[in-house]
Amino acid sequence: MQNVKLSSQEALERLREGNARYAAGNEQRPNQDRQRRSLTAWQGQQPFAGVLACSDSRVPVELLFDRGIGDIFVVRVSGNVAGGTEMGSIEYAVEHLGISLIAVLGHTRCAAVTAVAKGEGVSGNMNALAELIAPAVAKAKADYPGATGDLLVYEAVKANVWIAVEKFFKSSAIIRREVKSGGLAVIGAMYDIESGQVDWMGVHPAEQRLLYMSGLK
Repeated sequence: MQNVKLSSQEALERLREGNARYAAGNEQRPNQDRQRRSLTAWQGQQPFAGVLACSDSRVPVELLFDRGIGDIFVVRVSGNVAGGTEMGSIEYAVEHLGISLIAVLGHTRCAAVTAVAKGEGVSGNMNALAELIAPAVAKAKADYPGATGDLLVYEAVKANVWIAVEKFFKSSAIIRREVKSGGLAVIGAMYDIESGQVDWMGVHPAEQRLLYMSGLK
């Protein structure tokens, strides 16, 4: 495989263009054939972007970005939360695979966020997920007093994306180093499960402060 690393802007443009094709029903389905499968099996993977997304079956990451085998390093977990294993997986893609872009992808009508926002009972290991999502619900309630139902869920999903981005910066010296050097960008995004379109939220509003906070690991 040709070893050409894309810039973070070039990687973002590939995702943008792929999603535009998908939402319009004009998919090209690149890198999904037998030749690509064989090539990546023998010559390894060189994904250009990493995506932390929800496990929701309505959020098929490679499909909604119209990409194929070896293009995107995808980490999926209910609620697209950034726990230790999720962050470690993304760090691997940064340090060992050379991705230049990390996108935290939330989505509309997220069942995991909805369960926490509406106080639906969870049990077993689901409690660990609920604990990670709860701060986003609390922030949405604080920012939008009186919000309930779909509005509360929507704002909690957006807050949940930013909280995951914050955790990457606060907990990963690897990610901070690469962003400071200009070799990596971390952005938030929201996928609409009905329209198929991704709303690009951009970099965290407080990125510079997060990059240079004292006392970080």
